Amino acid sequence: MFKLFSILLLSMFTLTAHAEIQTREIVYQVDGNDFTGYLAFDDTLTQEHPGILIVHEWWGHNSYARKRAEMLAALGYTAFALDMYGSGNVADHPDDAKALMMAATSDIGVTQQRFQAGLNVLLEQPGVDAKKIAVIGYCMGGGIALNMARAGADVAAVVTFHGSLGTTAPAKPGEIKARIMVFTGADDPFVPPAQVDAFEQEMKAAGADYALKRYPGAKHSFTNPDADSFAARFGMPLAYNKAADEDSWQAMQKFLRHTFNPGR
Repeated sequence: MFKLFSILLLSMFTLTAHAEIQTREIVYQVDGNDFTGYLAFDDTLTQEHPGILIVHEWWGHNSYARKRAEMLAALGYTAFALDMYGSGNVADHPDDAKALMMAATSDIGVTQQRFQAGLNVLLEQPGVDAKKIAVIGYCMGGGIALNMARAGADVAAVVTFHGSLGTTAPAKPGEIKARIMVFTGADDPFVPPAQVDAFEQEMKAAGADYALKRYPGAKHSFTNPDADSFAARFGMPLAYNKAADEDSWQAMQKFLRHTFNPGR
């Protein structure tokens, strides 16, 4: 009887010791306007740990960005999905997405201001190690994350998934501080081979610590299960690719572990 009680007690302790992922919306200000981000974290963490900033696709801050924040929190990171468009501005049509994207990215000053505001929210979170920050971007968000790295953002790592690699302001030698990991689809018409080649030449000339992985057969937005429905509705060259999605997620984890704990 005592042995059975001990087993039950141990089981209860094990259950309560498991990570509890907490989430909440955070409304913050950029130039006097409201922006709504999404925070996800493991409330059992007691030591300083890395933080991850997520920059969303051109559709806006939606459930997909929030899902990725929760997945990162389950890995032991505090994750904050920022908002590049402003509270309530989420697109469901390419024309609306394009308009919102242009408003957020046509002026580099506006882009940097909105990016930095989101980064500041992450840095303010308890337990987040300011020296261990990574930025993860999807599609438009990947391009923004990469451009912030080009501009010398003080972060440890930048990871882009099917993001634009082109730029009108190439990185200068020695200016990129972040390690960079790029995942791109070999059949992505928005990121053609010439753009990929130019990106690699730019990174080498800048002396950047970077890696790039192409996925044969993968199209744009290959990590998002909603890509197929968008493709069907609007005739866009998008497609979810389960194999590329899962492989890139695993490769990202390895990249982040090496970045934050290089001796392990």
